[in-house]
Amino acid sequence: VSTQSTGDFDDDKKRISLGMKQLTPHPWDSLDKDIEIGSKVKGKIVNVADYGAFLEIIPGVEGLIHVSEMSWSQHLRNPQDFINVGDVLDAVVLTIDREERKMSLGIKQLTEDPWTKQDVLTKYAVGTKHTGIVRNLTNFGLFIELEEGIDGLVHVSDLSWTKKVKHPSEFIKVGDELEVVVMELDVDNRRLALSHKHLEENPWDTFETVFTKGSVHKCTVISTNERGAILELPYGLEGQVSSKNLQKEDGTNAGEGETLDFKVLEFSKDDRRIVLSHTSTWKEGAEQPAPDAPKSSAGKKTSGGGSKGKGSTMSKINKETEKSTLGDLEALSALKDKMEAGTKPAAKKSTAKAEAPKEEPKKEEPKAEAKKDDDAKAEVK
Repeated sequence: VSTQSTGDFDDDKKRISLGMKQLTPHPWDSLDKDIEIGSKVKGKIVNVADYGAFLEIIPGVEGLIHVSEMSWSQHLRNPQDFINVGDVLDAVVLTIDREERKMSLGIKQLTEDPWTKQDVLTKYAVGTKHTGIVRNLTNFGLFIELEEGIDGLVHVSDLSWTKKVKHPSEFIKVGDELEVVVMELDVDNRRLALSHKHLEENPWDTFETVFTKGSVHKCTVISTNERGAILELPYGLEGQVSSKNLQKEDGTNAGEGETLDFKVLEFSKDDRRIVLSHTSTWKEGAEQPAPDAPKSSAGKKTSGGGSKGKGSTMSKINKETEKSTLGDLEALSALKDKMEAGTKPAAKKSTAKAEAPKEEPKKEEPKAEAKKDDDAKAEVK
């Protein structure tokens, strides 16, 4: 005869539901009172699900190890790739609720967070080189894992100096190894900006001397569209050509796969763009390279503020000169022919002022000039 505890009674069916486990204390009541958040426990994996695994600490007491708490790596997706039923593991208590009889555990907490290690600032300092595994591809770049828990982003524009990569899949695939250099480190936000192309110096400094405006090179048409075509140049570069500049001597346009002479019309190191023309190599009157902008204009564009400041000073001086002589010109309009010899030195003086922007115009000069003109008027009268 066994003793059982009454669990439920069904009056309609005249049935009684009985239980035996209720005769013994609940396992949670016998759980060590010293176990709290941060405590280290040991147990056996009794179940593995898509979202995590259950670790049995004592019979009847289990804790959930969520998949995100199994590794510092952000790329662990399936718990079964990490642990199996029957494995005996250590874990750290993350949360515990004795009343609700729930407990969450973590495995990765047994090891130090890689982002808090003392050597992270020196190990991943800007300029250091590393090799990692490509874990994910996106439209804007790829994520590479340098070590467990340390990921970095390589922007699509930082994959190659010479090739215009539209999507990382054109350059590499998930699982491949890639060498990179650290461009930026942000420990607080756990971010690493990486680059593959910066392992080498910018070759466009050299290309600038090779693909000068007007130079002719053998290029191959690799693709065409409504606006023109993309060319393959020497050194693995790509160039652009408009539809009108694809015309050959026989009147047809160059097609994909054809290798012809192309003349450089435009070269932009900053934009990494080379515009060419085949038509310009044989047809008179075809589009030709535009002349380089004057150095002063280039200075305004490329310099920080020096040239711009100089231009502003020049404009200011010219305006002041024009303003100071305007009254005199109106007063002498009737004597223009007779005073021509006298007005030339004034013009020369204005020019001298414009050429030397640092020298401020003397305020007394306009008055002296006006006095001379009054004397001239008196002599005429």
